[in-house]
Amino acid sequence: MPIKIPDTLPAREILESENIFVMTEQRAFHQDIRPLHIVILNLMPIKETAETQILRLLGNTPLQVDIVFLRMKTHESKNTSSQHLTAFYQTVEEIAGRYFDGMVITGAPIEHLPFEAIGYWREFKEIMDWRRTHVTSTLYVCWAALAGLYHHFGVPKYVVKDKIFGVFSHRIEANVKLVRGFDDRFWAPHSRYAGVHSEDLARVPELDLVASSETAGVYLVATRDGRQIFVTGHPEYDLYSLAEEYRRDCERGLDTRLPQNYFPADEPTGSPRQTWRAHAHLLFANWLNYYVYQETPFDLAHGLGFPAESRLTGST
Repeated sequence: MPIKIPDTLPAREILESENIFVMTEQRAFHQDIRPLHIVILNLMPIKETAETQILRLLGNTPLQVDIVFLRMKTHESKNTSSQHLTAFYQTVEEIAGRYFDGMVITGAPIEHLPFEAIGYWREFKEIMDWRRTHVTSTLYVCWAALAGLYHHFGVPKYVVKDKIFGVFSHRIEANVKLVRGFDDRFWAPHSRYAGVHSEDLARVPELDLVASSETAGVYLVATRDGRQIFVTGHPEYDLYSLAEEYRRDCERGLDTRLPQNYFPADEPTGSPRQTWRAHAHLLFANWLNYYVYQETPFDLAHGLGFPAESRLTGST
C-alpha cells in the first residue's frame, strides 16, 4: 500500500526511483479507504534527508499512510530553508485539534546537552504531553528516545567521552511483537554521545528492555502498553549517513574515530557495508502493524477515550 505525501515534496522523486509506493494528495483524494495518519516531528538539521529516510521505511508496508510533518515553533532551522518549512511543515498549534494513529520523533545532534539547556525543551515537553491523548503509539529515535525516557519516566541519560559511532550487533532481550521475525542477532547504526543504563530501566515497571548491544548498550525499549517505543540508534540511516557524519566531524576538527563495523578493513575511502536495511524495514513494519494499525480505533478522536477538545498542557 502507498504512503501519501504532498505532491511537490522533494523526497517524492527519490522514493519513486527506489520503487517505494508513494501516492500524491491528488490521487489519494479519490480513495475511499481510511489511511493511517502519522505525524513526524522532524528535529534533524538537514530535514530533507531525514524525510526521505523515514518515509522510505514507512512506505515499505502494505498499509496506506497519510503523513503530516511537524516542526518546532521555538527553533529556527539553520540547515533547511524557510520556504521548505512553510510548504511542508506545521506547528503543534496548527494540528492540536487533530488525532493521529502514530507519531515518529526523530533524533537531533544535541544529546551532549542537558535537556533543560535546550532552547525548545519546553515546547518539546508540551508536544510529548499532547501526544498522550492524541496519538495511539509514538516511536522515538536517538536523542528523542533519551528525551522521552527522561520526561515520562525520569530515566537519566549519561554522556560518554567517546562517541558511540558505527554499526553494532544486538541481541533480543524480550520476546515482544516489536521484534517479531528478527534474527537472534541483528545490526543497527548508532551515532550519539549519550545513552541510558539498563539498571535504570529495570526500576520502571512500565518499561521493557527489548534489545541491547554489548558495545552500544540499550537499543530498544517499549512501554508494556505499546504506546511508546524508544530506539536509541538510527535504523533509518542510509548507506552513507555514517560516512557523511564522519567527514563532517573531521572537517570540524573533532577527534572522532572511524565508525565501527562500517568501512571494510576500516578503510574510509572504501564503500561502506549495508548490514541493517532488513532490520530497519522490519522494525518499522512491526511498529506500524502491531502497535498502530491493530491498536488504533477507526474513530481516532474517541476510540481511546481521548477528550473531545484538544488543548496543550502548558507544562514547563
